Order: sequence, then C-alpha cells, then structure tokens
Amino acid sequence: MKTVLLAGAALLALAAAPAWAQGPVSGTVADARTGEALPGATILLDGAAGPVTDATGTFTLPVVPAGTHEIRISFLGYEPVVRQVQGQEGAQQLNSVLQPGAVLTGEALVTASLASDRTATAYTNLGKEDLAKRNFGQDLPYLLDQTPSVVVNSDAGAGVGYTDIRIRGTSNTGINMTINGVPLNDPESHGSFLVNLPDLASSINSLQVQRGVGTSQNGGAAFGASINISTLAVRREAYAETQNTYGSYNTWKNNVQFGTGLVGGHFTFDGRLSRIATDGYMNRAASDLKSYYLAAGYQAKNTLLKFITFSGREKAYQAWNGVPEPAITGNRALLQTYVDNGELTPADAARVLQEGRRYSYYTYDNQTDNYQQNHYQLHLSQGLGRDWNLGAALHLTRGFGYYENYRTRRKFVDYGLENVVIGNQTITRTNLIDQKWLDNYFYGGTFALNYQPKDNDKFQATIGGAANRFDNDHYGEVIWAQYASNGNIRHRYYFNTATKTDNNAYARATWQVLPRLGVYGDLQVRHIEYNIDGKEDDQNDVTTRARYTFFNPKAGATLTLGEGQQLYGSFAVGQREPVRSDFTDRPAGDQTAQAERLEDFEGGYRFSRSGLALLGPQTAVRLEANGFYMNYQNQLVATGQLNDVGTALRTNVARSYRRGVELSGFISADDKVSLSSTLTLSQNRILGYRDVSYDADYNPVVAAEGRTTTISYSPASVSAHTLEGQPLKGLRLALLYKTVSRQYLDNSASAARSLRPYQTLDFRVRYTIHPTFMKEIELALLVNNVLNREYEANGYTYGYVGASGQPETFNYYFPQATRNFLGSVNLKF
Repeated sequence: MKTVLLAGAALLALAAAPAWAQGPVSGTVADARTGEALPGATILLDGAAGPVTDATGTFTLPVVPAGTHEIRISFLGYEPVVRQVQGQEGAQQLNSVLQPGAVLTGEALVTASLASDRTATAYTNLGKEDLAKRNFGQDLPYLLDQTPSVVVNSDAGAGVGYTDIRIRGTSNTGINMTINGVPLNDPESHGSFLVNLPDLASSINSLQVQRGVGTSQNGGAAFGASINISTLAVRREAYAETQNTYGSYNTWKNNVQFGTGLVGGHFTFDGRLSRIATDGYMNRAASDLKSYYLAAGYQAKNTLLKFITFSGREKAYQAWNGVPEPAITGNRALLQTYVDNGELTPADAARVLQEGRRYSYYTYDNQTDNYQQNHYQLHLSQGLGRDWNLGAALHLTRGFGYYENYRTRRKFVDYGLENVVIGNQTITRTNLIDQKWLDNYFYGGTFALNYQPKDNDKFQATIGGAANRFDNDHYGEVIWAQYASNGNIRHRYYFNTATKTDNNAYARATWQVLPRLGVYGDLQVRHIEYNIDGKEDDQNDVTTRARYTFFNPKAGATLTLGEGQQLYGSFAVGQREPVRSDFTDRPAGDQTAQAERLEDFEGGYRFSRSGLALLGPQTAVRLEANGFYMNYQNQLVATGQLNDVGTALRTNVARSYRRGVELSGFISADDKVSLSSTLTLSQNRILGYRDVSYDADYNPVVAAEGRTTTISYSPASVSAHTLEGQPLKGLRLALLYKTVSRQYLDNSASAARSLRPYQTLDFRVRYTIHPTFMKEIELALLVNNVLNREYEANGYTYGYVGASGQPETFNYYFPQATRNFLGSVNLKF
C-alpha cells in the first residue's frame, strides 16, 4: 500500500505542473428536456474533429489558441449547437443543451431497456472513450474491472481467452447481457461467452451496467446485474483507425476500423476486422481469436434502418481444469495425496513440480476449444407522429463448434463400441480422441413502443417485448482410436437436441408526480418452454420437459433534494429458470431443479456537481451511496464442483440473501487530475444450509442440522480505485488499484477451501499527438500487476473418502499472471 501512496503522490505532483500557455475549454452536453447527459456527442473546433463526450456528457479541448473560434456540438437526433469562444490563457467552461431534432437516433430499442435517474436503480454508464482507454486487447470483463462490485478472472491468466465476470458475487450466468437490445446470453447455459466475440469492445458506442434486477429486458433474468451494450451510433464523418498491441506471453492485437460517415445525407457504412492471439500465462493455454463487425444504415427524417452483422471465431487451448493446490503451495506431501487417490498420475506430479503454478494438465497438442458465432441484426427506428416512436429488431445468431479431447483407457461400451478380440485376448479399453459438438440457431424479434411527449416530459412510457427460439444439437464423435473396434471415423456416440422458446412482454412508465418527486413502475410477464430429447455423453437419458411463467413487477421513486442531489428507492422481482446443467448433471430422470426467485430492494443517494467554488471552476464531483438487500428463494448456488466441460455445478438452497452497500465517488480538477473509487461491503448468506459429504461407498451424506453460511464465490469486500493525471499536454498517467477479500470455493465457509484475498496494482500511460497529416497518433502502455503479486482469482473443489479411508479435499485454482505488459500504437485518419 505504501507503494501505491508514493506513486499517487508522484502523479499528483506531476499533475500540478504549470499549464501550458493556451488554455483548455471543457464543458458538458445534455438533453434540453430532461437534463440528462448525452455521451458520444461530437465536438468540432473550427471544423476539425475533436473529442466526443464521455459517459457523463463531459468533453475537454486541451488547448484552444488565442483568438475567436467556433465550436460545433452535434448528436444524432438533436439539433446541432454552434458556440463562439475566445482562446485565452486559463481554463474555460462551456455547458450546452441540445434540442431534439427530427432525425431518430436509432436506439429506440436500446434506450427502452436502459436505467436512468428516473428508474431508481443502481447503474454505471461507460462511453466509447471510457472503454477505449482501457482496451489493450483483453476481454470485455477486464474493461469493466473498475466498476462497482465487479470481480474478474481468466482461465489462461492474462485476460485473453476464456474470462469470467462476477457482480455482487453472481457469475455471468446471472448477468443478463444484450447487444442493441438483443439477448447475448446462451439460452441453455445462461452464460455469455465473450471469447466468441473477441475485440467486441472496439465496436461498442456505449455500455450500461445495471446492478441488481434493474429494468425489464429481453433475455434471461438479471440475478446479479445486467450489461447493456450498444453499437448503433452513427458517425457523420468518414474515418479510418487501426489499433496494434504487443505484450507479454506473445500477445498480439491488430484491428482496422473504417466508416464512410453520412453519405448523401442518408447512408452510412462501418466496419472492423480484428485478430487477437496469445500464448497465455498458463502453459499450453494459447488463444487465436478473429472477428469482424459490419454495419450499413439508412436514415430519413422519421426512419432509421440498420443492418448489422458481427462474428467471432476462437481457437483456445483448454485451460478450464485449473491447477491442483500442490502446484500453488509446493507441498509434496499433499501432492502425493493427489497421486494416491488417482487425481494425478506420477508423470503429472513430476510436471507439477517442474511447472509450478503455470502447470497445465493437458499435453495433447490439439486439446482445443473451437467455436464460431455469427450474429445478424436488422434494426428499425420509426417515428410515429409527434410523441411516439417504435424500435424493432429481427435477429439470428448461428453458433457451431467443438472441443477436442485426447482420452486414455476409455471403455468401448461407453462409446457404443464392441470389445476387440485379438486371439485369446479381449481388449475392453482404448485410447481415443473425441470431439463434443454444439450446433445451434437462436432467432426471433424484439420491439419497444415509446411514448415521449416533446412538450411535456413529466410522463414517459414504453411497451415492449420479444419472441425468441433456440435450437441446439449436442453430439459427440470419435475421430481416432488406438483400437477402432466396429467404429468408423466420426463415429457418433451420443446425440441430444434441445429447443427453447422465450417470450416476454413488459410495460414501463415514469411519472413526475411533483416537481421534486418522481415515480416509476415496470411490469413484465415471461413464458419459457424448454425441451431436451436424447442421451448425454455418459449415455444417460436427459429427456427434459420444463415450463415456466413468471410475473416480475418493479417499482421505484426518486426525490430531488436540490441541485445535483437525489434520493431513490426501488423494489423489483426477478425469477429465473434453471440452466441446462441443472437438469443434465443430475441422475437420470431427476428434474427437481427449481426456478429461482429474487426480491431486490435498492435505495441510495446521488450527488453530482461541477464548478464547485471551493475546488475551482473546472472541478466535477460525483458521489453515490447505494444500499441493497437481495432476498432469494430457491437460489441456485455453486457447489464448488465442475462438470467435464468446466461448468459450475449448482444446487437449490431454500433461503439466502445478499445485502450490502456500494460506495462510489469521482472527482476531477481542471482535467489535470482525477480520482475515482468504488467500495462494496456485503454479507452473502445461506440460511439453514446442510453440508453434503460422502461415505466410503461414495453415497452422499447430508448434515442433520442446517446452519448459516457464506455463499460461494461472494467476497465480503471489493474495491477499485483509479488515479489519473495529465502532467503534460496529451500525456495521461493512471494507477489502477483493486482489492478483493476472501472467497469460498464452496458453501462450507472453510478457509481450507477458499481463494485468498488479493490486491493488484496496474499502471497505464497514454500519449496522444495530433499531427497535421492525420487526426491522431496514440502511444499507450499498460503494466498489469506492477507489484508482481502471485494470486488466484477463481477455483473449484470437491471431496470424498480417499485411499486412506479418511475424507479428502481436492482444490484446484486458476492462477493469474504476475507482472506483465501490453503496449499499443493506435492511429486515426
């Protein structure tokens, strides 16, 4: 911590250096009707491209030369504003409001799902610039690491490949993600596998993280949070950009982005091509990721039509097994216990001692996951008279791929093969290579009808909904065997098919009852039908028939205390069906997994002010304190175990809760230095929990008495802090500090089965220049884990009666990279 304080003091000292002779101009851009910030507004200085406003609607022109200049502020869907400024020494503040124009923004469908100060929920907005300064090629969760209550981890250890995000202790299976209002979560597993969409962050215009149940949205229920992504921005000017990164573990990111701007007053075309590759921090944990993004749009006075397609293809060496505990501790006696119980072979144990915390279980050179996901979206925004507009979308997601495994001494009978007889010898087992395939289609339509009176913004309403279907084939094939038996190449040894329909409708309204008091209401009905037919890889019949109808009400109120001050409170219900593994990883015919119900109480205080006399005219301050109580019925919690493809196994617990407080603050002074901090303190408890252990015959033994215990993977405290300064024109330095308290791998609250608390410090530097021959050159460097800490951010556990006749516990961890770097050269034309 001493290092952090010393580095912070040095950064503040640099930031206090004298300003350059020609002063900056800063300002804010907001909607003239509602006063809400407009992120992504374009700023032109004397016709030359300048910055865009960030998530708070703020912009800064670092230097405006002496004399009279014209600043033009524009945002699609609003009338542009032109302001005159005089270049002078010293900072100037320029705050502007834009009037809605005749052209639609194209985000009628997206904004229908977003939270605002009127919806009385906890949320964080990030704009394109916020994401860009964090984007060195790591996966999207790592770009959100400094937002409240977030914990991230990486299978390969360095943020590229398979990554995961938890918010308030809830994994991504409980985080609803949408792209342009279209669900991203896999309908069966509820997971959002962002490895399938590498470099998606480079095409994001804005992003909102809602914590808790939030507002009604398309897709699965939000049981910890929701992440709403928009790529629908229209850039009026032609552009070309390229980002190029190289870093530790032979990590590369290369992309090109391009767009025509507005052609003929009606048409736009945008695109991106990307490749990200790395060897990974863990041994044999390489990833090779490719993606594209293409969009074509047409806009008229009251109509915007946009077709978007984006795709990602990934090949990642399997690192989801983690490493055994002795690889972390070096404990040879414990290592022998793993060998004695068949968890590791003697050869594996020798490699554990040789490779240490970077150990990888697999040695087959093509032990890889291979998957491609193609997305197609057609969006319509249509004005319907003066006060109404419609957003609608058709979508199709095509996914297909497999993971390949080398397996030793497998029984022929388990693969539907006959034993091999050679002379008098009967061979019942063989080494083989199999592939497990997914082949799926997800398609449907969404809509949102918005009532937004132009003359009176006291009442606004939305009616929306969606109808979606998912078809998914699961099957396995043997592509090679030491003894082929009666099989042929691509012998199919299991097959099952799943179909799921998900229909929902919602109505939402905000009403400003009194000048200082507003209320909010939201009602959603969601109906799901889920069918599975066939056998799983263990030859168990996984036939499933499940039907659910959920009614999810939400309500809230906001009270304005004064300029920039607000109190809010809300209540929301979220209900969610079990995921596929909750059915298939149970004994055959067992469909006892129950739907979850969450009652979410949120309340807090917001303060936002700029130009405080005490701190100077260019100061901006934002503070928020949010309290939450999330009361669950039949919550599905992780047991700490994984299935054979790395999916967490879960069990229903009758009663549980999460309660806590989220504190966040931001202060900036004259765009020279800023500090943002978040701190979450929480209790995450299961009531009446009964531990499950196993006897010598591997039969489960349930504890006779229940007790209160901590929910797995739920830290009691999480904090994130960013200190950023601009000591010289175009040069920005930042320190990013993160702390996460102890997390338990199962629900026993045992320190012996837990992730140790950890703290990390990152350093970032960005230097931007604007030469005459191009718009911008940026040189950037990110040093992760500056203090070179060895820590683990994820893991799993299981136990049984071992060879000694005593209960044994086996812990596996996912070590994260020690000190490493990523350096970028980014060009804009």
